[in-house]
Amino acid sequence: MLDDIAAFNKDRWEELSREGVQFGIPWLDLTPAEALRRIDPEGVPMDAKGRDVLCLAASGGQQSAAFGLLGARVTVRDLSETQLEKDRLAAAHYRLELRTVQGDMRDLSCFAPDSFDVVWLAHGINFVPDARAVIGESARVLRHGGLFRMECTNPFVHGIWDSWNGDGYLLKSPYVDGGEVAYADPYWTFSAGGTDRRVQGPREFRHSFSTIMNAVIGNRLRVLGLWEKGIGDASAPPGSWRHFEAHAPPWISFWARSEKQGA
Repeated sequence: MLDDIAAFNKDRWEELSREGVQFGIPWLDLTPAEALRRIDPEGVPMDAKGRDVLCLAASGGQQSAAFGLLGARVTVRDLSETQLEKDRLAAAHYRLELRTVQGDMRDLSCFAPDSFDVVWLAHGINFVPDARAVIGESARVLRHGGLFRMECTNPFVHGIWDSWNGDGYLLKSPYVDGGEVAYADPYWTFSAGGTDRRVQGPREFRHSFSTIMNAVIGNRLRVLGLWEKGIGDASAPPGSWRHFEAHAPPWISFWARSEKQGA
């Protein structure tokens, strides 16, 4: 049974996927080298072959296909059935085996403890109000020595990219852990099939660095590295996405290793 937030966000992702958002376009032209680059852009040593991998909130026919091409046994857990269907489409394209399980990433009770060697959490934790539940469940299903990767919005700048006032980007909302982010325009605008689309986005929540890192540490996940993401172009028009990226990296990602049996 989904709560109101999950039910709303499920509906949003079903429509976004149907309309052709970039996160729902299957990767159907991967080589093994490109597959590795897509799932490990940070270059953390990882051998996916023969590993049990959970792609968490990572449907759309993208990461699941990449891991499968590298020889992993892949399971995908996601809210959106439309997105999961694209995983199945990609698996059929590459003739890969795949398990898909529709549901909320905060509840992984359908998986036994110590079920996976890798949990690859896509940019999804900002769609739930409490990051700790997702991190705790991820750690529970990881085996000792298993790898956990997570990507999320940089909490300090979450939501300020639409706040250009002619001189800079405004910090206009209190820095509250678990606080919902309100956008001036709640619609996502993107191009698909040569046509511009406008689709209402999911509800989003800010999670502080301290909440995320303390949840990781508390679940015996040892951080291997943390990266800020965002290249941008300082010469781009002020207020544009590329201009914002050059001044405030919008994303962070990190890898961690499970040490649940360690001291």
